Amino acid sequence: MTPTASLDAVFAALADPTRRAILSMLLEDDMAVTDVAEPFDMSLAAISKHLVILTRAGLISQEKRGRVKWCKLEPDALRAASVWMQGFGQFEPVNLDAFERFLATELPEQPERE
Repeated sequence: MTPTASLDAVFAALADPTRRAILSMLLEDDMAVTDVAEPFDMSLAAISKHLVILTRAGLISQEKRGRVKWCKLEPDALRAASVWMQGFGQFEPVNLDAFERFLATELPEQPERE
């Protein structure tokens, strides 16, 4: 997978709230697929589809231990996305209080409408 395709897969996987919730759950510890599925109001097959997308993006890995399939977070997979996003951090955050004061001094007062 090319770096751009990999980045696209990561962001596509992160676009879904269910998949983000799964990643948050896996921050705590490895989990069996059935345990991952438990808090969601959807079928095990639907959860499995979400897990496939997360696996293809490299965000999680899955392994079978005996009869149980386990999911593990792969935090390094977010590194490329994090580096890409940090490139936008070069801009200073807007100070909205200062902007509001500027507008108050520059714009004439408008009469209130009734």
